[in-house]
Amino acid sequence: MKKSSVLITPKKLNLQDCYDFVQAASCGGIALFVGTVRNSTKNKEVSLLDFSAYEPMAIKEMQKIADLALTKFQIHKLAIHHAVGELQIGDIPVIIAVSSAHRNAAFEACQFAIDTLKETVPIWKKEHFEDGEVWVNSHP
Repeated sequence: MKKSSVLITPKKLNLQDCYDFVQAASCGGIALFVGTVRNSTKNKEVSLLDFSAYEPMAIKEMQKIADLALTKFQIHKLAIHHAVGELQIGDIPVIIAVSSAHRNAAFEACQFAIDTLKETVPIWKKEHFEDGEVWVNSHP
């Protein structure tokens, strides 16, 4: 049985797909993190975000995160899905879904996955404003 689902796509992310992947009768908890494009940052109005990735390495790093979470936490399944391309206000660039028998493991693994993704996965975000644009999260 597959324990993780890792995806980078230019298509709209589907929260139900992630939920359905991790859901199991043996799991009493499902934790979800859904990142959404907000309309402002640092007192500037955002018009859209543009996500780029070095996809072969990003998939590999996302799978490392999933594998580590599955060994480090008492979880059943984990999904890490990320969108690339232009996203509008309210769109979803990232979904993390984790299931476990008990809630604490799901919460901890979910936070670990999103925090580690932001630190290690080669996905970059360009914020677009009325008066220009700026790259953010320009690491790793």
